[in-house]
Amino acid sequence: MEKLYLHVFSLLLVICLFPQLIKSQDDDYVRQSPRGVIFTHHTSSDEDPQQVHISLVGKDHMRVSWVTESKHVKSIVEYGKESGIYNGKATGEHTSYKYFLYSSGKIHHVTIGPLDPATTYFYRCGGSGPEFYFKTPPHKLPLEFAVAGDLGQTEWTNSTLQHIGSMDYDVLLLPGDLSYADTQQPLWDSFGRIVEPYASKRPWMVTEGNHEIESIPIINPTGFKAYNARWPMPYQESGSTSNLYYSFEVAGTHVIMLGSYADFDVKSDQYKWLQADLAKIDRKVTPWIVVLLHAPWYNTNTAHKGEGESMRKAMEELLYNARVDVVFAGHVHAYERFTRVYNNEADPCGPVYMTIGDGGNREGLALKFKNPASPLSLYREPSFGHGRLRVLNETHAFWGWHRNNESNSVVKDQVWLESLSSSKTCMKSGSQEVGSSSVNDEL
Repeated sequence: MEKLYLHVFSLLLVICLFPQLIKSQDDDYVRQSPRGVIFTHHTSSDEDPQQVHISLVGKDHMRVSWVTESKHVKSIVEYGKESGIYNGKATGEHTSYKYFLYSSGKIHHVTIGPLDPATTYFYRCGGSGPEFYFKTPPHKLPLEFAVAGDLGQTEWTNSTLQHIGSMDYDVLLLPGDLSYADTQQPLWDSFGRIVEPYASKRPWMVTEGNHEIESIPIINPTGFKAYNARWPMPYQESGSTSNLYYSFEVAGTHVIMLGSYADFDVKSDQYKWLQADLAKIDRKVTPWIVVLLHAPWYNTNTAHKGEGESMRKAMEELLYNARVDVVFAGHVHAYERFTRVYNNEADPCGPVYMTIGDGGNREGLALKFKNPASPLSLYREPSFGHGRLRVLNETHAFWGWHRNNESNSVVKDQVWLESLSSSKTCMKSGSQEVGSSSVNDEL
Protein backbone atom coordinates (compact mmCIF):
# COMPACT_ATOMS: atom_id res chain seq x y z
CA MET A 1 0.00 0.00 0.00
CA GLU A 2 2.95 2.27 0.55
CA LYS A 3 3.53 2.68 -3.19
CA LEU A 4 -0.07 3.84 -3.67
CA TYR A 5 0.67 6.82 -1.49
CA LEU A 6 3.92 7.94 -3.11
CA HIS A 7 2.19 10.28 -5.54
CA VAL A 8 0.56 12.00 -2.57
CA PHE A 9 3.83 12.34 -0.73
CA SER A 10 5.57 13.79 -3.75
CA LEU A 11 3.71 16.98 -2.88
CA LEU A 12 5.28 16.93 0.54
CA LEU A 13 8.72 16.31 -0.86
CA VAL A 14 8.64 19.49 -2.96
CA ILE A 15 7.32 21.75 -0.22
CA CYS A 16 9.48 24.83 -0.08
CA LEU A 17 9.32 27.03 2.95
CA PHE A 18 10.04 30.69 2.33
CA PRO A 19 13.62 31.48 3.28
CA GLN A 20 13.81 33.74 6.27
CA LEU A 21 16.76 35.47 7.78
CA ILE A 22 16.87 36.38 11.42
CA LYS A 23 19.52 37.24 13.93
CA SER A 24 19.96 34.98 16.96
CA GLN A 25 21.46 35.94 20.27
CA ASP A 26 24.74 35.80 18.36
CA ASP A 27 24.85 38.99 16.32
CA ASP A 28 27.09 37.35 13.71
CA TYR A 29 24.90 34.29 13.09
CA VAL A 30 22.46 34.36 10.18
CA ARG A 31 19.63 31.83 10.32
CA GLN A 32 19.84 29.05 7.76
CA SER A 33 16.86 28.35 5.52
CA PRO A 34 14.54 25.40 6.25
CA ARG A 35 15.24 22.18 4.35
CA GLY A 36 13.07 19.68 2.50
CA VAL A 37 11.22 16.58 3.65
CA ILE A 38 12.93 13.23 3.13
CA PHE A 39 11.01 10.04 2.40
CA THR A 40 13.14 7.01 3.28
CA HIS A 41 12.37 3.77 1.44
CA HIS A 42 12.78 0.14 2.51
CA THR A 43 15.35 -1.46 0.21
CA SER A 44 15.70 -4.95 1.71
CA SER A 45 13.47 -8.02 1.50
CA ASP A 46 9.99 -8.24 3.00
CA GLU A 47 11.33 -10.61 5.67
CA ASP A 48 14.12 -8.31 6.82
CA PRO A 49 13.52 -6.13 9.89
CA GLN A 50 13.07 -2.43 9.36
CA GLN A 51 12.36 0.55 11.62
CA VAL A 52 14.23 -1.14 14.48
CA HIS A 53 14.23 0.79 17.74
CA ILE A 54 14.69 -0.05 21.40
CA SER A 55 13.25 1.27 24.66
CA LEU A 56 13.83 0.63 28.35
CA VAL A 57 11.55 -1.73 30.27
CA GLY A 58 12.13 -1.88 34.01
CA LYS A 59 15.61 -1.73 35.51
CA ASP A 60 17.29 -4.36 33.35
CA HIS A 61 15.17 -5.19 30.31
CA MET A 62 14.91 -3.73 26.81
CA ARG A 63 12.04 -3.78 24.35
CA VAL A 64 13.07 -4.35 20.73
CA SER A 65 10.51 -3.13 18.18
CA TRP A 66 10.56 -3.53 14.43
CA VAL A 67 8.36 -3.95 11.36
CA THR A 68 8.34 -6.55 8.59
CA GLU A 69 6.37 -6.44 5.35
CA SER A 70 6.05 -10.21 5.56
CA LYS A 71 3.37 -11.50 7.91
CA HIS A 72 5.21 -14.81 8.40
CA VAL A 73 8.25 -13.55 10.34
CA LYS A 74 8.28 -14.66 13.96
CA SER A 75 8.42 -12.16 16.83
CA ILE A 76 11.69 -13.38 18.29
CA VAL A 77 14.97 -11.71 19.22
CA GLU A 78 18.26 -13.53 19.66
CA TYR A 79 20.96 -11.67 21.55
CA GLY A 80 24.38 -12.00 23.17
CA LYS A 81 27.53 -10.16 24.19
CA GLU A 82 29.56 -11.29 21.19
CA SER A 83 28.84 -10.65 17.55
CA GLY A 84 27.18 -13.65 15.94
CA ILE A 85 26.92 -15.58 19.22
CA TYR A 86 23.41 -15.41 20.65
CA ASN A 87 23.08 -16.99 24.07
CA GLY A 88 19.73 -15.39 24.78
CA LYS A 89 16.43 -15.67 22.97
CA ALA A 90 13.03 -14.14 23.69
CA THR A 91 9.62 -14.34 22.08
CA GLY A 92 7.28 -11.37 22.09
CA GLU A 93 4.10 -10.18 20.48
CA HIS A 94 3.04 -8.53 17.28
CA THR A 95 0.32 -6.22 16.09
CA SER A 96 -0.84 -4.33 13.01
CA TYR A 97 -3.41 -1.69 12.21
CA LYS A 98 -5.42 -0.21 9.37
CA TYR A 99 -5.93 3.46 8.63
CA PHE A 100 -8.28 4.07 5.69
CA LEU A 101 -6.60 2.39 2.69
CA TYR A 102 -3.33 1.90 4.53
CA SER A 103 -2.45 -1.43 6.17
CA SER A 104 0.65 -1.53 8.33
CA GLY A 105 3.26 -4.23 8.19
CA LYS A 106 3.64 -6.71 11.02
CA ILE A 107 4.79 -4.70 14.03
CA HIS A 108 6.88 -6.76 16.44
CA HIS A 109 7.66 -6.03 20.11
CA VAL A 110 9.96 -8.32 22.07
CA THR A 111 11.29 -7.67 25.59
CA ILE A 112 14.70 -9.13 26.31
CA GLY A 113 16.68 -9.46 29.53
CA PRO A 114 17.75 -9.33 32.26
CA LEU A 115 20.68 -7.38 30.85
CA ASP A 116 23.90 -6.19 32.45
CA PRO A 117 24.40 -2.42 32.78
CA ALA A 118 26.83 -0.48 30.56
CA THR A 119 27.21 -3.50 28.30
CA THR A 120 27.10 -3.89 24.52
CA TYR A 121 24.71 -6.55 23.20
CA PHE A 122 24.43 -7.85 19.67
CA TYR A 123 21.00 -8.92 18.46
CA ARG A 124 19.03 -10.24 15.52
CA CYS A 125 15.31 -9.80 14.87
CA GLY A 126 12.99 -12.46 13.52
CA GLY A 127 15.57 -15.26 13.38
CA SER A 128 17.44 -13.97 10.33
CA GLY A 129 18.59 -10.83 8.61
CA PRO A 130 21.17 -8.24 9.68
CA GLU A 131 22.77 -8.01 13.10
CA PHE A 132 22.24 -4.95 15.27
CA TYR A 133 23.82 -3.87 18.53
CA PHE A 134 23.02 -1.62 21.47
CA LYS A 135 24.59 -0.51 24.71
CA THR A 136 22.66 -0.60 27.97
CA PRO A 137 22.72 2.45 30.27
CA PRO A 138 24.93 2.41 33.37
CA HIS A 139 23.58 1.28 36.71
CA LYS A 140 25.09 4.28 38.50
CA LEU A 141 25.89 7.88 37.65
CA PRO A 142 27.27 9.51 35.55
CA LEU A 143 24.57 9.29 32.89
CA GLU A 144 24.01 11.27 29.71
CA PHE A 145 20.69 12.03 28.04
CA ALA A 146 20.33 13.36 24.51
CA VAL A 147 17.17 15.47 24.22
CA ALA A 148 15.44 16.38 20.96
CA GLY A 149 11.82 17.32 20.29
CA ASP A 150 9.66 17.81 17.20
CA LEU A 151 12.02 15.70 15.14
CA GLY A 152 10.22 15.05 11.87
CA GLN A 153 12.07 13.77 8.81
CA THR A 154 13.76 16.56 6.92
CA GLU A 155 17.33 17.35 5.99
CA TRP A 156 17.53 19.22 9.29
CA THR A 157 16.39 16.04 11.03
CA ASN A 158 19.27 14.20 9.43
CA SER A 159 21.63 16.91 10.60
CA THR A 160 20.32 16.71 14.17
CA LEU A 161 20.57 12.92 14.21
CA GLN A 162 24.11 13.00 12.87
CA HIS A 163 25.13 15.46 15.57
CA ILE A 164 23.48 13.35 18.25
CA GLY A 165 25.18 10.22 16.96
CA SER A 166 28.60 11.85 16.71
CA MET A 167 28.95 11.84 20.52
CA ASP A 168 28.08 9.01 22.87
CA TYR A 169 25.00 9.13 25.08
CA ASP A 170 23.02 6.63 27.13
CA VAL A 171 19.32 7.41 26.54
CA LEU A 172 17.48 9.70 24.12
CA LEU A 173 14.45 11.64 25.39
CA LEU A 174 11.89 12.95 22.89
CA PRO A 175 9.10 15.25 24.18
CA GLY A 176 6.63 14.58 21.38
CA ASP A 177 6.06 15.06 17.63
CA LEU A 178 7.96 12.19 16.09
CA SER A 179 7.16 11.51 12.44
CA TYR A 180 4.87 14.38 11.41
CA ALA A 181 2.88 11.79 9.48
CA ASP A 182 -0.35 13.68 10.18
CA THR A 183 -2.55 10.80 8.94
CA GLN A 184 -0.23 9.97 6.01
CA GLN A 185 0.73 6.58 7.40
CA PRO A 186 3.66 5.70 5.10
CA LEU A 187 5.47 8.63 6.71
CA TRP A 188 5.46 6.62 9.94
CA ASP A 189 7.35 3.91 8.08
CA SER A 190 9.74 6.43 6.61
CA PHE A 191 10.39 7.96 10.03
CA GLY A 192 11.17 4.55 11.50
CA ARG A 193 13.75 3.99 8.80
CA ILE A 194 15.43 7.38 9.18
CA VAL A 195 15.91 6.97 12.95
CA GLU A 196 16.80 3.25 12.90
CA PRO A 197 20.61 3.77 12.74
CA TYR A 198 20.36 5.65 16.05
CA ALA A 199 17.28 4.24 17.78
CA SER A 200 18.51 0.67 17.32
CA LYS A 201 21.73 1.44 19.23
CA ARG A 202 20.48 3.43 22.23
CA PRO A 203 17.09 3.39 23.96
CA TRP A 204 14.69 6.07 22.79
CA MET A 205 12.06 7.12 25.34
CA VAL A 206 9.27 9.24 23.86
CA THR A 207 6.00 10.90 24.72
CA GLU A 208 3.26 12.06 22.38
CA GLY A 209 2.76 15.40 20.71
CA ASN A 210 -0.15 16.88 18.81
CA HIS A 211 1.10 15.39 15.53
CA GLU A 212 0.64 11.90 16.97
CA ILE A 213 -3.10 12.36 17.57
CA GLU A 214 -4.36 11.58 14.05
CA SER A 215 -7.94 11.26 15.29
CA ILE A 216 -10.89 10.95 12.96
CA PRO A 217 -14.48 11.39 14.17
CA ILE A 218 -16.38 8.11 14.45
CA ILE A 219 -13.63 6.06 12.73
CA ASN A 220 -10.79 6.78 15.16
CA PRO A 221 -12.08 9.28 17.72
CA THR A 222 -9.47 8.64 20.42
CA GLY A 223 -6.46 8.98 18.15
CA PHE A 224 -2.88 7.80 18.66
CA LYS A 225 -3.51 4.60 16.69
CA ALA A 226 -0.17 4.53 14.88
CA TYR A 227 1.79 5.94 17.82
CA ASN A 228 0.52 3.35 20.29
CA ALA A 229 1.04 0.48 17.85
CA ARG A 230 4.57 1.47 16.84
CA TRP A 231 6.04 3.12 19.96
CA PRO A 232 4.87 1.35 23.12
CA MET A 233 6.55 2.67 26.24
CA PRO A 234 6.79 0.99 29.69
CA TYR A 235 3.62 2.54 31.07
CA GLN A 236 2.35 -0.60 32.78
CA GLU A 237 5.60 -1.01 34.69
CA SER A 238 5.06 2.45 36.20
CA GLY A 239 1.45 1.83 37.19
CA SER A 240 -0.01 3.90 34.36
CA THR A 241 -3.04 2.75 32.39
CA SER A 242 -2.08 4.64 29.23
CA ASN A 243 0.85 4.68 26.81
CA LEU A 244 0.45 8.47 26.76
CA TYR A 245 2.04 8.96 30.19
CA TYR A 246 4.48 6.88 32.22
CA SER A 247 7.75 7.01 34.14
CA PHE A 248 10.99 5.07 34.37
CA GLU A 249 14.19 5.15 36.37
CA VAL A 250 17.75 4.92 35.15
CA ALA A 251 20.96 5.47 37.12
CA GLY A 252 19.64 7.66 39.93
CA THR A 253 17.26 9.61 37.71
CA HIS A 254 13.48 9.37 37.72
CA VAL A 255 12.06 10.41 34.34
CA ILE A 256 8.36 11.25 34.01
CA MET A 257 6.71 11.45 30.59
CA LEU A 258 3.47 13.41 30.80
CA GLY A 259 0.71 13.47 28.20
CA SER A 260 -0.26 16.94 27.04
CA TYR A 261 -3.10 15.37 25.03
CA ALA A 262 -4.52 13.09 27.70
CA ASP A 263 -6.87 14.36 30.40
CA PHE A 264 -4.91 16.12 33.14
CA ASP A 265 -7.40 17.81 35.49
CA VAL A 266 -7.44 16.87 39.18
CA LYS A 267 -10.06 14.18 38.61
CA SER A 268 -8.22 12.56 35.69
CA ASP A 269 -6.40 9.25 35.70
CA GLN A 270 -3.20 11.01 34.66
CA TYR A 271 -3.32 13.43 37.58
CA LYS A 272 -3.95 10.65 40.08
CA TRP A 273 -1.20 8.55 38.53
CA LEU A 274 1.29 11.45 38.66
CA GLN A 275 0.44 12.14 42.27
CA ALA A 276 1.08 8.49 43.20
CA ASP A 277 4.20 8.24 41.07
CA LEU A 278 5.83 11.28 42.65
CA ALA A 279 4.99 9.99 46.14
CA LYS A 280 6.96 6.79 45.52
CA ILE A 281 10.26 8.52 44.71
CA ASP A 282 13.01 8.20 47.32
CA ARG A 283 15.32 11.16 46.68
CA LYS A 284 18.10 9.51 48.67
CA VAL A 285 18.13 6.71 46.12
CA THR A 286 16.96 8.74 43.13
CA PRO A 287 18.30 12.30 43.56
CA TRP A 288 17.18 13.61 40.16
CA ILE A 289 13.68 14.06 38.73
CA VAL A 290 13.24 15.03 35.07
CA VAL A 291 9.86 15.62 33.44
CA LEU A 292 8.97 15.75 29.74
CA LEU A 293 5.76 16.98 28.12
CA HIS A 294 4.88 18.44 24.76
CA ALA A 295 3.10 21.79 25.09
CA PRO A 296 5.34 24.10 27.19
CA TRP A 297 4.06 25.62 30.39
CA TYR A 298 6.46 28.57 30.08
CA ASN A 299 7.05 30.13 26.69
CA THR A 300 7.93 33.63 25.44
CA ASN A 301 7.65 32.68 21.78
CA THR A 302 4.58 33.93 19.95
CA ALA A 303 3.96 30.41 18.61
CA HIS A 304 1.58 28.25 20.66
CA LYS A 305 1.39 30.92 23.33
CA GLY A 306 -0.64 29.75 26.30
CA GLU A 307 -1.45 26.28 24.95
CA GLY A 308 0.07 24.58 27.99
CA GLU A 309 -1.47 26.94 30.53
CA SER A 310 -4.42 24.80 31.59
CA MET A 311 -2.13 21.83 32.20
CA ARG A 312 0.27 24.05 34.13
CA LYS A 313 -2.50 25.25 36.39
CA ALA A 314 -3.61 21.68 37.03
CA MET A 315 -0.25 20.02 37.63
CA GLU A 316 2.46 22.57 38.38
CA GLU A 317 2.00 22.41 42.12
CA LEU A 318 2.57 18.63 42.10
CA LEU A 319 5.92 19.06 40.34
CA TYR A 320 6.91 21.95 42.56
CA ASN A 321 6.16 20.15 45.82
CA ALA A 322 8.06 17.09 44.58
CA ARG A 323 11.06 19.32 43.81
CA VAL A 324 11.31 18.31 40.16
CA ASP A 325 14.66 19.45 38.80
CA VAL A 326 14.05 19.99 35.07
CA VAL A 327 11.03 20.10 32.76
CA PHE A 328 11.59 19.67 29.00
CA ALA A 329 8.92 20.59 26.45
CA GLY A 330 8.60 20.65 22.68
CA HIS A 331 5.85 22.03 20.41
CA VAL A 332 7.45 25.44 19.90
CA HIS A 333 10.05 25.10 17.14
CA ALA A 334 12.82 26.94 18.91
CA TYR A 335 15.05 26.65 21.97
CA GLU A 336 14.42 28.49 25.21
CA ARG A 337 15.73 28.09 28.76
CA PHE A 338 14.11 29.60 31.82
CA THR A 339 15.41 30.07 35.31
CA ARG A 340 13.87 28.03 38.13
CA VAL A 341 10.21 28.98 38.13
CA TYR A 342 7.02 28.39 40.06
CA ASN A 343 3.69 30.06 39.36
CA ASN A 344 5.23 32.56 36.93
CA GLU A 345 7.81 33.78 39.41
CA ALA A 346 11.48 32.99 39.90
CA ASP A 347 11.78 30.41 42.66
CA PRO A 348 15.00 28.60 43.65
CA CYS A 349 12.99 25.46 44.45
CA GLY A 350 11.09 25.30 41.16
CA PRO A 351 12.13 23.34 38.08
CA VAL A 352 14.28 24.71 35.30
CA TYR A 353 11.95 24.85 32.28
CA MET A 354 13.32 24.33 28.77
CA THR A 355 11.68 24.26 25.36
CA ILE A 356 13.53 22.12 22.85
CA GLY A 357 11.13 21.64 19.94
CA ASP A 358 13.89 22.27 17.43
CA GLY A 359 14.78 18.79 16.16
CA GLY A 360 14.15 19.42 12.46
CA ASN A 361 10.42 19.39 11.70
CA ARG A 362 9.00 20.25 8.27
CA GLU A 363 7.04 23.26 9.53
CA GLY A 364 10.12 25.37 10.06
CA LEU A 365 11.25 27.47 12.99
CA ALA A 366 9.17 29.58 15.36
CA LEU A 367 11.01 32.79 14.64
CA LYS A 368 9.23 35.39 16.76
CA PHE A 369 9.77 35.91 20.48
CA LYS A 370 7.96 38.50 22.57
CA ASN A 371 9.94 41.61 23.36
CA PRO A 372 11.13 42.77 25.74
CA ALA A 373 12.24 39.38 27.00
CA SER A 374 10.84 38.14 30.29
CA PRO A 375 13.40 38.18 33.11
CA LEU A 376 12.49 34.53 33.68
CA SER A 377 13.80 33.60 30.21
CA LEU A 378 17.58 33.32 30.28
CA TYR A 379 18.32 32.15 26.74
CA ARG A 380 16.18 31.83 23.63
CA GLU A 381 16.98 31.18 19.99
CA PRO A 382 15.00 29.96 16.96
CA SER A 383 17.48 27.45 15.54
CA PHE A 384 17.45 23.72 14.95
CA GLY A 385 19.48 21.62 17.36
CA HIS A 386 19.43 19.24 20.31
CA GLY A 387 20.44 19.19 23.96
CA ARG A 388 22.50 17.04 26.28
CA LEU A 389 21.97 16.57 29.98
CA ARG A 390 24.94 14.94 31.65
CA VAL A 391 24.08 13.93 35.21
CA LEU A 392 27.49 13.71 36.82
CA ASN A 393 26.61 12.73 40.38
CA GLU A 394 23.92 13.06 43.04
CA THR A 395 24.26 16.84 43.24
CA HIS A 396 25.36 18.23 39.88
CA ALA A 397 24.47 17.95 36.20
CA PHE A 398 25.64 19.85 33.13
CA TRP A 399 23.28 20.99 30.38
CA GLY A 400 24.32 22.07 26.91
CA TRP A 401 22.25 23.08 23.90
CA HIS A 402 23.86 22.28 20.55
CA ARG A 403 22.82 24.41 17.60
CA ASN A 404 22.90 22.83 14.15
CA ASN A 405 25.32 24.99 12.19
CA GLU A 406 25.65 23.36 8.78
CA SER A 407 28.03 20.40 9.24
CA ASN A 408 28.99 21.37 12.78
CA SER A 409 27.16 21.15 16.10
CA VAL A 410 27.93 24.30 18.05
CA VAL A 411 27.29 24.54 21.80
CA LYS A 412 25.54 27.87 22.28
CA ASP A 413 23.96 27.59 25.73
CA GLN A 414 25.23 25.72 28.75
CA VAL A 415 24.64 25.76 32.48
CA TRP A 416 25.43 23.76 35.61
CA LEU A 417 22.41 22.41 37.45
CA GLU A 418 22.25 21.50 41.11
CA SER A 419 19.78 18.83 42.18
CA LEU A 420 17.06 20.16 44.44
CA SER A 421 17.43 17.01 46.53
CA SER A 422 20.77 18.41 47.70
CA SER A 423 19.18 21.65 48.90
CA LYS A 424 18.21 21.49 52.57
CA THR A 425 16.04 24.55 52.15
CA CYS A 426 14.10 23.19 49.20
CA MET A 427 13.66 19.74 50.66
CA LYS A 428 11.67 21.17 53.52
CA SER A 429 7.90 21.06 53.26
CA GLY A 430 6.71 22.21 49.87
CA SER A 431 4.15 24.38 51.58
CA GLN A 432 6.82 26.60 53.09
CA GLU A 433 7.65 29.76 51.22
CA VAL A 434 11.16 29.97 49.84
CA GLY A 435 12.74 33.26 48.93
CA SER A 436 13.83 33.98 45.37
CA SER A 437 17.21 35.46 46.13
CA SER A 438 20.22 34.09 44.21
CA VAL A 439 17.97 31.94 42.04
CA ASN A 440 20.27 32.40 39.04
CA ASP A 441 23.59 31.88 40.80
CA GLU A 442 23.53 28.17 40.07
CA LEU A 443 20.46 26.54 38.62
